[in-house]
Amino acid sequence: SLVIVGTGIMLVGQATLEAVACMRRADALFYHVLDPATEAWLHRLNAAAVSLKDCYAEGKPRQKTYREMTARILAAVRSGLDVCAAFYGHPGVFVNPAHDAIRRARREGFSARMLPGISSEDCLFADLGVDPSDNGCQSFEATDFLASRRRFDPTSGLVLWQVGMLGESSVRAYMSCRSERLRVLAAFLRRHYPTHHPVVLYEAAQFPTCDPMIKRTSLAKLTRQTIMPMTTLYMPPKPARPADRRIVRWFDEAD
Repeated sequence: SLVIVGTGIMLVGQATLEAVACMRRADALFYHVLDPATEAWLHRLNAAAVSLKDCYAEGKPRQKTYREMTARILAAVRSGLDVCAAFYGHPGVFVNPAHDAIRRARREGFSARMLPGISSEDCLFADLGVDPSDNGCQSFEATDFLASRRRFDPTSGLVLWQVGMLGESSVRAYMSCRSERLRVLAAFLRRHYPTHHPVVLYEAAQFPTCDPMIKRTSLAKLTRQTIMPMTTLYMPPKPARPADRRIVRWFDEAD
C-alpha cells in the first residue's frame, strides 16, 4: 500500500496526527524535506526513513528527478511493503511524484491515498490576513501563468508560485529569478494593474522561532527585487466591481 503525506512548512508542528501515525508505522518511509531538523525528526519517527534528496542534481531536469522519485516509491510498494512518502508542505501542491506515484500504484491494483497537509499558501492566508472568500483568490505557477497566457480577474487576489524559478527546467545553487524574466512578468502584470499597485513577496516561516518573510513593495519596483525559489508573490485585489443588484436582492427575499 501507499500513503502520501505532508509535513507542513514549519518544523514538526504542522504535520497532522494522522500523517505522523502513517510515517511512524510504515515499513518504508521515503521523504523530501527542506531542513536537517525535520530530517532528523523523521529518522526518530521511523528508522527506515530514506531521503529522496539525492534524486536532485544541479542542472538535472526536474522531470527526470520526479520520475526517479516515483520509481523508488513504487519499487517498495511492489515489493509488498506498506509505504509512506512524506513531502514538505501539502503533498499534493507542486509535488509531481506524489500524484504520479498514486496514479500508477492504483493502476497496478495497490491501495494508494494522499492525506492533506499545510501548504505555503495556507500560511500566506494566515500571515497576510487574507480571506479568499472576500474577493476570491487565483493561484498559478509563475512560468505557466506567462507561457499559457492565463486569464485572471485582477479584482480577486492573485498568488504566483515559484517566481524565483521562472522558466527554469532544473535547480541550481543560490538561484533567483533572472532579471530579464522578471521584467517580462512585471510588464505583463502592468497590463492589468496600475504601477503603484501593491505587491507582497512572501516566504512562510520554517521554524517556530522565526518570523515569515513579508516584503511589501509596488509593481513599479518589482524588477528591483531579488526573488528566490521559495518566494511566493501575492497581488492584492483591485477595487471590486459594482455588485449585480439582481443577485444582491436574493438576500432580502423571504424564506
